[in-house]
Amino acid sequence: MFNFIITNLLLGFGLAMDTFSVSIVNTLNEPNMSRKKMTLMSFVYGFFQALMPLIGWFCVHTVVEQFVKVQPFIPWIALILLVWIGGRMLMEGLRSEGRVYEGTAKVLSFGALMLQGIATAIDALSVGFTIAEYDAVKAVLAALIIGLITFVISMIGALLGKKLGNKVQEKASILGGVVLIIIGIKICFF
Repeated sequence: MFNFIITNLLLGFGLAMDTFSVSIVNTLNEPNMSRKKMTLMSFVYGFFQALMPLIGWFCVHTVVEQFVKVQPFIPWIALILLVWIGGRMLMEGLRSEGRVYEGTAKVLSFGALMLQGIATAIDALSVGFTIAEYDAVKAVLAALIIGLITFVISMIGALLGKKLGNKVQEKASILGGVVLIIIGIKICFF
C-alpha cells in the first residue's frame, strides 16, 4: 500500500505541474481573484486530473481497441486547445501592451476555466494504461490522490500568482499565452 500511495503521489505531482503554471497565469491576469474563485479553479483542475485517468482506466477495461485508435490524437487535441487559448491570450496581451491597467484585469470565465481544465488534463487519459492493473477501488483511490495533489498544487500556484499580482499584470496575458502554448507543445512532443 505504501508503494501504491507514493507512486500515485508522484504521478499526481507530475500531472499537476501544468495546472500549477496555468493557475499562476490566471491569478496574474486577474490579480483580485477571490479565494472562492481560486478554490473553484483549483477544484476544476483537480477534478479533470482525477477524471481523465479514470476514463483511461475504463477504456482499457472496456473498449481498449477503440481507445488505442484514439490515443495518438490525445496530445494533438491538447496542443490545439492550449494553442488556441494561449494564442488568444497572447494576441490580447500584445494588442493591449502599453495601455494603462486600471481595474482592467482579464476575468477568467467559467467556459475558459473548463477548457483549461480539460486541456491541461487530457494527457492524463494515458495514465489509464499506467493504472490498468488496478481494480476499480484502487483506480478510484489513485484518481482521488491525483486530484487532491492537483488541487493543492494549483492552489499554491494561484496564491503565488496573486502575490506577484500587479507587479507583472501588464505582461500577464503575454506570459500566460506563451506558457499555455509551451504546455501544449510539451504535452504533444515530449
